[in-house]
Amino acid sequence: MFESAKFEHRLDKASFKTLEPALREDLLNAQFQLIDQKRRSLLVLIHGPDGSGKGAVLNRLYGWLDARKLRTLTYDAPTTNALTHPPAWKYWRDLPGYGEIGIMLGSWYQTALVDRALGKIGRSAFTATLEGVRRYEAMLEAEGVSILKLWLYLGADEAQARLKALEKGQYARPVVRQWTEVDTAKERERLWNAAEEVVRLTSTPAAPWHVVPAVDGEYRDAMAGTVLLDMLRAMDTAPAPDPAPRPPPANPAEVPHGLPQFSILSTLDLSKALDEKTYREDLSAAQHRITRLTTAPAFEKRGLVVVFEGSDAAGKSSAIMRLRHALDPRRFRVHPVAAPSDEERARPYLWRFWRRIPALGHTAIFDRSWYGRVLVERVEGFCSPADWGRAYGEINDFEDELTSAGYIVVKFWLAISPEEQARRFEARETIAYKRFKLTPEDWRNREKWPLYEAAVTEMVDRTSTTAAPWTMVEAEDKLYARVKVAKTVADRLEAALGR
Repeated sequence: MFESAKFEHRLDKASFKTLEPALREDLLNAQFQLIDQKRRSLLVLIHGPDGSGKGAVLNRLYGWLDARKLRTLTYDAPTTNALTHPPAWKYWRDLPGYGEIGIMLGSWYQTALVDRALGKIGRSAFTATLEGVRRYEAMLEAEGVSILKLWLYLGADEAQARLKALEKGQYARPVVRQWTEVDTAKERERLWNAAEEVVRLTSTPAAPWHVVPAVDGEYRDAMAGTVLLDMLRAMDTAPAPDPAPRPPPANPAEVPHGLPQFSILSTLDLSKALDEKTYREDLSAAQHRITRLTTAPAFEKRGLVVVFEGSDAAGKSSAIMRLRHALDPRRFRVHPVAAPSDEERARPYLWRFWRRIPALGHTAIFDRSWYGRVLVERVEGFCSPADWGRAYGEINDFEDELTSAGYIVVKFWLAISPEEQARRFEARETIAYKRFKLTPEDWRNREKWPLYEAAVTEMVDRTSTTAAPWTMVEAEDKLYARVKVAKTVADRLEAALGR
């Protein structure tokens, strides 16, 4: 994979000085186009052996570009905050907005490469990790984040010679060290082989690796700048996204086909109910279990993410209120999810949820969630079928990362009948302190009930997993629904904590 880079590539200082002014001007013009259009953002990943000039390339790009829309993203020793969140959290947290460029020294490839070099993971685990990275990068690309990946190449002997010079303090400027853990000759050989696998297995049409010969600094910097210019120009010529809402899909109940439309909601027994005495006893017992479990020492290394979705007026807020009563108010947050802000629209749709993932030992409750992509955005035509169609896999990957990091993901759909919803809407209109909960859109959305039923059925089918299953809650009786929610959370905590 590095064959061409093994040959000598040099650029004398006079030639570099001749080409640099035009390259700088073109880079600035292309960057200004990116800033003005605000259609996409760009991540530049810089990797390579220690001593290959990663820091020098970074500084050169800062000299050539408008630094006001340029961000350096570094991931050396993990911070305390990063250690209490899933591994991907820090990358999502730092994603630049549309019109901006982020330059990453140490990316999502870093840990996998080091672990492979040190023999902590085998080849199958390594390639499985890289497959996850491919899916992650494909999702970023589809969501408006372009990725430029640079591997600064040095031969093994040259890299070792520079490393020895570095250890003797023969470099006047700071050197970016990424591979300090890789110490022995065997480990360095494994790292080299792993790097070739990374380039081979994660070079895609949208995000290929560019191998930059790094023996000569002028050639290295000129090539890095040229490749960056090509990427910015390609981003400028990419078709602009269509900002207009798309027509909603056809009503499934009106589309002729050979089989009747199935709805998972139709399988629920909405007549389930509890009397007041049983409700109070069962709810109190479940709340005590939740309190005991979320304050136990074992929970310090876990986290709880609770998702509430459901029909309008199904009782999400009242169920959340009863759940809150069981939690330490210092260690949980409720996140009501509405239409995205301008800041959130300038990034992939999952960004605003990743940044709200709690630290280990804490709880986050989402009143509506990332499932809006496959529910309201699908039904209202706010995104294309291609967008919501790929979202199922992206959401599964997201939740898999959470559960792999120790989080317990509990998902509820609260279901009521159309008739009960109409009664609750009418009641809200007559109660002053509940009027804010009702909008004209709520009444209008009732006309799309069959569309939402179809969307819910597919959502449950495609995102109810062993680690993060959906719990369907019969919510016609609010007392029954609140108890089922609390009991389910307590049961999931007990199963996860082994208590």
